[in-house]
Amino acid sequence: MTRYFFRRLLLTIPVLFFVSLIVFSLIALIPGDPARIMLGEEASPEALAVLRKQMGLDRPLIVRYAIWMGHVLRGDLGRSVRDGRPVLDTLLLKIPVTAELAVTSLLVAWVIAIPAGVLAAWKRRTVIDYGATTVALAGISIPNFWLGIMLIYLLAVNARLLPPSGYVEPWVDLGRNLKLMVMPSIVLGTGLAALVMRLLRSSMIEVLSSDYIRTARAKGLADQVLLVRHAMKNAMIPVATIMGLQLGGLLGGAVITESIFAVPGVGRLAIESILTRDYPMVQGVVLFAALAVVLANLLVDVTYAFLDPRIRLEEPTG
Repeated sequence: MTRYFFRRLLLTIPVLFFVSLIVFSLIALIPGDPARIMLGEEASPEALAVLRKQMGLDRPLIVRYAIWMGHVLRGDLGRSVRDGRPVLDTLLLKIPVTAELAVTSLLVAWVIAIPAGVLAAWKRRTVIDYGATTVALAGISIPNFWLGIMLIYLLAVNARLLPPSGYVEPWVDLGRNLKLMVMPSIVLGTGLAALVMRLLRSSMIEVLSSDYIRTARAKGLADQVLLVRHAMKNAMIPVATIMGLQLGGLLGGAVITESIFAVPGVGRLAIESILTRDYPMVQGVVLFAALAVVLANLLVDVTYAFLDPRIRLEEPTG
């Protein structure tokens, strides 16, 4: 298992190199002059030329990439054009907020999807199955921004059960932090829960019709043991793929949800950086998002190998 993990970890290096090349090239080719943004429209041509030289904008693209990559490998993502702060410092402040939102959203998705998916498969072609499938279709179809606005209207404005928006660090006020996370987590978790529920239902139906399940049932195993010990582990393999990829996306920044609920995470930082043409910050955010997706894929591969040992046994040993 350890050898399999390190082999997969090594494979992420060329992927990250390719992603960094794409990210740098796309940002560098966006119209606009970072030097003029920093100095303003009234800046003299001489001042602009000096700043462009200091920022290395007068050099060929490949040279700028090599310099930028060298700084990235040393943990230096540059400085924000907007406030002059190091990009990495700002990202390190925003990542825990988005990570908390991603984890709570996954918890919401698990709590809804796993019981609903298993029950729908076990009670196939009954009212429970049709009801769960209909609710899942509605969950996939509802846009996040609409669900977020409706939750604010119903739970915050009318019922006054939850604060409408904002963010407080958990170590400052844990109770208020959890209250503020409820609605954003439901918004992000609902769509994911619907997707996972449908996938888990299909996977469970396939597993429950397998020969080994029929054999276990013929031996008189209890339904709970049959489902939890024999069926769910194999049925969770395709679900792990979706959950891993969705986790990468959530960590990369839930742009709309963070904007609606004023959550100061990576997604909201991305919107603000794009609007102000803060290119170094945009580069840092996109690079972090790509890194999150690559690491999520690595987590999916390792989870695959844990759930199905045949996968790691198929790896070449030479």
